[in-house]
Amino acid sequence: MLSAEEIMQLIGSLIWLLAGVGVFIVGMNFMSEALEKSAGEGMKKMLGRISNNRFSGVGIGAGVTAIIQSSSATSVMVIGLVNAGVMTLMQATPIIMGANIGTTITGVLVALKNDYFNMLMYLFAFAGVMMEFFKREKIKIAGLLCSGLGLIFVGLNVMSSEDAFGNPLVESMFQGIFTVIDFPLLLIFVGVIFTALIQSSSAATGVVITMVGTGVLPLDLALFIVLGANIGTCVTALLASVGANANSKRVALIHFTFNVIGTVIFTAIVWIFNEPMIDLLVSIFPGDDPMSLQMRVSVFHVIFNVTTTLVLLPFVSHLVKYSCRVIKDKKSVETAHTLKYVDDRLLTMPPVALMQVKKEMDHMFNLVKENISLSFEAMETESLENGEKITAGEAVIDFTNSALTQFLIKLSTSVDARDELVIGSYFHVLNDLERIGDHAENFYEIATEMSKKKIAFSDKGQSDIKKMRDKVMRMLEISKDAFDNLNKDGLPELTILEDEIDGMKKELISSHFARLAEGGCSMEVSPYYSSAVSGLERVADHLVNVGYSIVNPIGSQKE
Repeated sequence: MLSAEEIMQLIGSLIWLLAGVGVFIVGMNFMSEALEKSAGEGMKKMLGRISNNRFSGVGIGAGVTAIIQSSSATSVMVIGLVNAGVMTLMQATPIIMGANIGTTITGVLVALKNDYFNMLMYLFAFAGVMMEFFKREKIKIAGLLCSGLGLIFVGLNVMSSEDAFGNPLVESMFQGIFTVIDFPLLLIFVGVIFTALIQSSSAATGVVITMVGTGVLPLDLALFIVLGANIGTCVTALLASVGANANSKRVALIHFTFNVIGTVIFTAIVWIFNEPMIDLLVSIFPGDDPMSLQMRVSVFHVIFNVTTTLVLLPFVSHLVKYSCRVIKDKKSVETAHTLKYVDDRLLTMPPVALMQVKKEMDHMFNLVKENISLSFEAMETESLENGEKITAGEAVIDFTNSALTQFLIKLSTSVDARDELVIGSYFHVLNDLERIGDHAENFYEIATEMSKKKIAFSDKGQSDIKKMRDKVMRMLEISKDAFDNLNKDGLPELTILEDEIDGMKKELISSHFARLAEGGCSMEVSPYYSSAVSGLERVADHLVNVGYSIVNPIGSQKE
């Protein structure tokens, strides 16, 4: 029986141990957040190279995860891209495999720690905190990275100190526990539960490596816990797929299946060939010093993930087919509007999210262009057959404006100063596109009212409106090219056309009243004619705003 004093010491050591784990996880989160922000352009380039090549997919997955130090974050990002329809299952599966390789870097860093390395990391933590007081965003991000990296090792050293794992009472307690649960399947279950609770296989592996380094956990038992951690990390992806489409659920299932298959294979190998496996790791890293003990676990982690990827990479198509059989497509039903390329899961990756917002706005621009063309056609031909299409398009335009605005508000809290300007310009562009969509609907309503009353513009009036319409359509092409491709070459022409349309508005209204005085035009069409001309002039104003948004992201907008 333990005395009261020993019980208090044990409780104190366990609290110290939990504090170390907490500091370690905070450091991981700090470093991950900093790397996400600083490596935004790099991630954009990596994701821009997504193809059906399996090896490049593995490389992208490993690269992105190595950058952001979180396979869970990579998995969530991939689920978001698949949910948005940007990435196929065949493209996503190798990336998920590569993410498992990228996450092993944390374990290697943890295993390399020694006294001199620890002192350097403590300095990093202090320097990082000091850098947070600077005003420049880049220095703040660098500070967050340094403090995160430093805190990881502060946490590890707290865990391995005399007050935590170094306490004989704690060592004795854990040795007693592992004596009871030394059965491989139980150890795997422990790894699954522990990783699922903290939602980070890197953190779970880091704790296991530290326990091996302090002698609390034997190597042969540690290997099974590491295997379980690779299944536990799938919990984050499984949670992220809740509420997503069928393909996103399939990505989470593939991730889970991949790790389970790898764990089953290696469990059999380690269980059957336990002694040869331990002897091999000991021969690679001989000695009883903490670094050698820790490197054996981290190298096993690397071997496990690389080997599993190499074994299952040829079976990507089979994994995809399996996931499609398990998770069926739902029958198509009428549902509320959804964004085509944007998903809230991408908020964890601001650079990628902003890239997807641009695609969503391009899609919105195409809908606006189509509605403008259809409404003009209705006014010119007096045909109302596209009414439902225009109404449906306007509903999507309104929804996209509202949904993207809300998404950008959420995103604006996690981007750097440069991207804040981009988001500011996107707010203006969304507003202008939505207003152009409203004008397109108004043009169709003009055609509808005139058709009901069986009235029409005079030939001269129709011809003048067509000339004005052609200039507006040309402006639409220029502004769309400017926004899509950041092309400034057509902006001078855009300004000239707007000035011409401003002048045409006055001329067309004057000509219309002259025809009324001469009896060449019906008074009944007068309000519709004025509305059409004024609407075209306002559309031109909005198109100038859109085109110049690339030059002056927070510039003034025309009312």
